[in-house]
Amino acid sequence: MKILMVEDNRSVSEMMSLFFQKEEWDADYAYDGISAVKMFKEHPDEYDIVILDLNLPGMDGIQVNSEIRAVSPTIPVIIVTARDSESDEVLGFKVGADDYVTKPFSPLALIQRIKAVVRRAQLARSQGANPKNNFDVVVGPHFKLNSVTHEVRWDDTPIDDLTRKEFEVLKVMAESPEQVFTRTQLLQQIWGYEFVGDERTVDSHIRKIRRKLAVAHQQLIHTVWGVGYKFSVEDDG
Repeated sequence: MKILMVEDNRSVSEMMSLFFQKEEWDADYAYDGISAVKMFKEHPDEYDIVILDLNLPGMDGIQVNSEIRAVSPTIPVIIVTARDSESDEVLGFKVGADDYVTKPFSPLALIQRIKAVVRRAQLARSQGANPKNNFDVVVGPHFKLNSVTHEVRWDDTPIDDLTRKEFEVLKVMAESPEQVFTRTQLLQQIWGYEFVGDERTVDSHIRKIRRKLAVAHQQLIHTVWGVGYKFSVEDDG
């Protein structure tokens, strides 16, 4: 694998280089936005993935991403940034990021995310699929979810502005419709060992997801009192 890591903090790049070497991956490093765009445009076919900081000198990460996507619309991009607001996370996905990691982050967790993102991209290419139309989670006649593009639709209506965690909660539940998930199960599957908090976090995310799903005029996530939540779509035939 060949990686382009765009990060102005050299200590972060040096740290990740050790983990890349352990995986036997090659990597190039750019420390500002202008250099990153120049490096990618010179050898666009060499790279399997771009790791991209948002806060960069010369040209910010959003602009860099746009320049890279103009050359290679399907290159996987993981945004790594100190920005951790919900609006920044949504912006990252809107501009085409495949994943979004906030600092400080675990290097091992980033390695796993890189593997997952590249694996999804390779699968889409091997199937000759257009990721914009490749809905890998389909529930009932109306609900569709695309794990690659983070696109969710109810018929022709897009369900927009889901954060990464909200998308992951929805995906886990939609992959097993009618299954009841406890709050603890969702915490373990979505937040894993990195999570520090309590079960109210799940309730908060469910409320936000329900509000964003309201465009479908359907209640898709149901409360099972005393147990947890389930995803259910009524088939109206």
